[in-house]
Amino acid sequence: MIFKPLPLKGAFEVLLEPRGDERGFFSRFYCDEEFSQHGLNTNWTQMNISLTRGIGSLRGLHFQRGFAAEVKLVRCLRGRVYDVIVDLREGSSSFGQHVGVVLDAENRNSIYIPKGFAHGFQTLEDEAELQYLHSEPYSALQEGGVNLMDKDLAINWPLPPAQVSDRDKKQPALMEILPL
Repeated sequence: MIFKPLPLKGAFEVLLEPRGDERGFFSRFYCDEEFSQHGLNTNWTQMNISLTRGIGSLRGLHFQRGFAAEVKLVRCLRGRVYDVIVDLREGSSSFGQHVGVVLDAENRNSIYIPKGFAHGFQTLEDEAELQYLHSEPYSALQEGGVNLMDKDLAINWPLPPAQVSDRDKKQPALMEILPL
């Protein structure tokens, strides 16, 4: 695996190093030893899958706080998405900054998201299926979000926003939430 640091400290794009022949390939998506060597989380307690239909659909920007704050490893199993993370860490010099990465089922890349970040994405194809590894179990009481269209975030979504849930439309602006 190749761990490509992203501009926000602690976040990485993880690229596969396939070994193959005419039949196909084999590659690691995750390895305790390699993640440990990079000082990354190796304790995953939950794995989830999401399916989003409709090109341009938006999901997020969601996070967990307190005891449920989590590290995530996210990859695209089908389709393509523009995946965005926002630094919400208290005292971080990059608080409120975001970075986006195209996750692509064909490229099989993933994004490692440290604790203290909000996460969301926009579908770049008509159907996108994502797989998430989580370091902590989900807690509805610790869930929060930031508005996807917040002018202070100034996320340049690659496509005109299409479907957005009512819940996500009603998320507060960045300046209305407390750092994590």
